[in-house]
Formats: sequence, C-alpha cells, structure tokens
Amino acid sequence: MTLFVGTSGWQYKDWRGVLYPQGCPVRLWLEEYARHFATVEINNAFYRLPSRENFAAWRERVPPDFVAAVKASRYLTHVKRLKEPAEPVHRLMSHAEGLGDRLGPVLLQLPPTLLADARLLDACLACFPAGTRVAVEPRHMSWWTHEVRAVLRERGAALCWADAYARPVTPLWRTTDWGYVRFHVGRARAWPHYGRRSLETWVDRIAAAWPDDQDVYAYFNNDPAGAAVGDAMLFARVAAIAGLEVTRTPRRLATAAR
Repeated sequence: MTLFVGTSGWQYKDWRGVLYPQGCPVRLWLEEYARHFATVEINNAFYRLPSRENFAAWRERVPPDFVAAVKASRYLTHVKRLKEPAEPVHRLMSHAEGLGDRLGPVLLQLPPTLLADARLLDACLACFPAGTRVAVEPRHMSWWTHEVRAVLRERGAALCWADAYARPVTPLWRTTDWGYVRFHVGRARAWPHYGRRSLETWVDRIAAAWPDDQDVYAYFNNDPAGAAVGDAMLFARVAAIAGLEVTRTPRRLATAAR
C-alpha cells in the first residue's frame, strides 16, 4: 500500500512560521508545500473552479511525483445537487486535466441537506471519463444504504471515509481498490488537533481495509493554526512505524527550524 498524506489546501496565512518560513513569499508557497508533501487536496476548486491554465500552471510548479486531488465545484454538488451532471462534470474535468499526470482523485462532497438518491449518484458518476478516481463524501445519514453502496462498487468509486472529533462519521465501506480519508477536526488539545491514539486507530483501520499494493489518500482539513500540518506529520510517522509505505511529510516545522 502507498499512503498519500497531505492537507486540504495550502494557502493559509496562519501557516507562516509553521510550514512556511516567515520570509517565504506567498507566490512560492506551493513550491514550499510540495517540497515537504507529495500530495494536496485542491479544495479552493469547490468555491471557484480554476481555469485549465491555472491547473496547468500548478502542474509546472510541483515535482514529478506530486499528486493533486481536486474537490469538485459546488456548482455540481451544491447548486445542481448532482442533477443534469453532464455539463458540470465535463467542465470540471476539462479544467482539472490541466494537471496532466499530477491529477489524482476527484472528491464529490455532497451537501448535508441532500438526501440519498442512488440513481442520481449513478448518473453523475457515469459522466466521469473512464479511469477517473472519484471519491464521494455524503453528509446525510440517508445515504447509508445497500443501493448506494452497490452504485459506488459498480462505478469503481470510493466512499470517502470522514472523521470528525476523532470518530468516523461515515460507514467504513471499502467500495473499490483504493481509499480516500478526510480528517475534519480532532478532539485533542489544542483545538482542532488530533491525538496520537486517534491517529493510531485510523492507521489500523486503513491497514486492515487495504492490506495489498493499493493507494490510499488521506487529507487533513483541520487547517487553523497549522494543526493539519502537524497532524499529517504525526499520522505519517505512526503509519510508517506500523510498516506502511508513506509519502513524504515535513521532518520538522518551520517554528522548530528557527
């Protein structure tokens, strides 16, 4: 297994002095991030879909081994609510393909008010180009049905395993041969950090579900005060101790370097 460990986004001002040295200009933050991490979840694409040229420019700024997951535009998930998906999916993918071989999974985070509709989800997933890795993060409990699980399996899509306050908020279904995990907020001090025991439990879950030569993507979304960076580092260390192959994470924080 290869465990890709990163954060949801990289453009956070309060990461100065945590991941980014104080003198590092904002225009070089992506390069600095990619020096420490081998993957990122591009979550600003949810709010405003970048152009194909933007994605292509990001590709040129990261090393060859870098992988970028892309959070789908809210136009598809929250405005259209998965209805009439052909045009929004085509636009999303035609832009994101600017990443070329750096493009990783696409994340569909569904609105918490969107009730389960297996046929709607199936029609949306059918619009993605063959071979696209799509992860789905429903946020209403009505989605936890056999029909939804079957759609994910048949379409080769991953159920995103989501954590909030150090506990799963989704079923731990394995629906395809790769995995996607998101860490939203922990329970440790100081907020919103995760504790070591919680991360060890998640490593055990991941190792048990994907014991073979498969990929799992894990992103920390608890970005305030650089918590995501520190937790990603700790998670990677715990996973490596457990014998998992883990992509690079920072060896130390910028604060420690000073």
